[in-house]
Amino acid sequence: MNALPSTDVTDVRTDKKTLRRVVGASAVGTTLEWYDHFIYGSAAALVFPQLFFPEGDRLTATMLSLVTYAVAFVTRPLGAAIFGHFGDRYGRKNVLIVTLVLMGTATGLIGLLPTYASVGILAPLLLTILRFVQGVGLGGEWGGAALMVGEYSSSGRRGFLGSLVQIASPLGLLIANAVFSVTTYLVSEDAFFAWGWRVPFLLSTLLVAVGLWIRSQVQESPMFKEEASDKEEKTPLRTVLTEHWRPLLIAIGSRVGSDVAFYVVNVFILVYGTTQLDLPRQLLLNAVLAGAASQALSILFWGRLCDRLGRRPVLLLGAVGSIVWAFAYFPLLGSGSTALIVLAPVVGNFFIAAMWGPLAAYVPELFPTKVRYTGAGLGFQSAGVFGGAVAPIITTAMIARFDSWVPVAIYLAVTLLVLVVCVLLAKETASTDLREVGR
Repeated sequence: MNALPSTDVTDVRTDKKTLRRVVGASAVGTTLEWYDHFIYGSAAALVFPQLFFPEGDRLTATMLSLVTYAVAFVTRPLGAAIFGHFGDRYGRKNVLIVTLVLMGTATGLIGLLPTYASVGILAPLLLTILRFVQGVGLGGEWGGAALMVGEYSSSGRRGFLGSLVQIASPLGLLIANAVFSVTTYLVSEDAFFAWGWRVPFLLSTLLVAVGLWIRSQVQESPMFKEEASDKEEKTPLRTVLTEHWRPLLIAIGSRVGSDVAFYVVNVFILVYGTTQLDLPRQLLLNAVLAGAASQALSILFWGRLCDRLGRRPVLLLGAVGSIVWAFAYFPLLGSGSTALIVLAPVVGNFFIAAMWGPLAAYVPELFPTKVRYTGAGLGFQSAGVFGGAVAPIITTAMIARFDSWVPVAIYLAVTLLVLVVCVLLAKETASTDLREVGR
C-alpha cells in the first residue's frame, strides 16, 4: 500500500536537536509517571491485600485493593480537565512540570504509609487519597506530552514520534515490574512484606528529579504560541463538551478496548495467576516483563506504519488480533509450561501495541489547537473510567462467580468491538494539518 500523502504545508520547522529534546523530555517524563502508576498496580495485586486490607478472604481483600487501584482511573479525567484548562490557556510546558511533581510526590508518600496493623482503617484511607492524587497528576500528563511532540512535528512523522511517547507506558511497566522483581529476588518474603515493597515507591522521588531537569530544558510549543495565544479560549472544557463532543466520544470509544486488553494482559495476570492457577509470583512478574518489552518494541513498528498506512488500519488490525488472542491467552497461562506462560503476554502486547502506538497522534489530531490539551486529555483519560478502572474488578468478579476464564475473554472481545465501531466512524487523520482541525 502506498504511503499517505503529506498535505501539511504549514508544518512547524524545528531543528533536529530541538525536536529530539522535546521528544526525549515528553517520553522520559511520561515514563516516570507511568512507572508510578504501575508500581501501584503491582502492589495492589501482590502486597496491599495483605498489608492494607487484611480482614476477610484473600479474593475479597484483592478486590478491595483493586478498588483503590481503580480510583486513579476515575480521577484521571478530572486531572485532564483541570490541567487541560491551564494547558490550553497558558501553555503546555509548565503544566507538564506540575503534573510530574504531583505524581512523584504522591508516589513517594505511598512508600512511607503505615499499614493496617499500625493505624487500622486510616491506612487504606490514606492509600486511597494518595491514589486519588496520582490519578489527577497522570490525568494531566499524557495530553501535554502528546501535544508537545505533535505540535513540534511534521505531519509525515507525527505517528512515529508520537509512538515514542506511547512507549512510556510499557517502559514504565517494564521498570516497575523489574524493580519489584529484583526486590523480591534480593530479600526474603518476610522482609519484602515488612519493608521491601516500599523501595519501588521511594525510588520514584529520585527519578522525578531527573525528569524535572530534562523537562526544564524544553521550550513552549511553537504552535501554541503562534495560534492559541491569539485566540485564547476562556472555557476549554465547555467548548469541548458543546462544540467537539463527537470527536470526544470517538476518542473515548477508540481507546476503551485497548485499555481493557492492557490491564487484563498485564495486571490481571498477577491476580489470576496467583489466586486461580497458583503460579509463582516471580514467574508472572517475568512474564509481564517480557510482555512489556514486546509492547515497547512493537509500538515503534506500529507508530511508523500508521504514518504510511493511516491511523485507522493499524488500530483495526490491533483490535481484531486482540479479539482472536483473547481466547488463546488464558489456556496458555493454564498450560503449566513456562514458555507458553511467557508467550501469552508477549503476543498479547504485540497486538495491544497496534492499538496504543498511534494514539498520541490520532487523539490530538481530532481537536483544534485552542482546546487540544483539554480535548485530547479528556478523551484519552475518560476511556480509563470504562476500561482500566473497572476491568480488574470485573474480571476478578467473573472468575469468582463462574470459575472460568471464558466470560473474561468474551468481556474483552466486546470492548474491543466498541473500538472497531468508533474507529470506523472516525475520519483518517494521518495527513491532517493540525492548524486546520476544527476550522
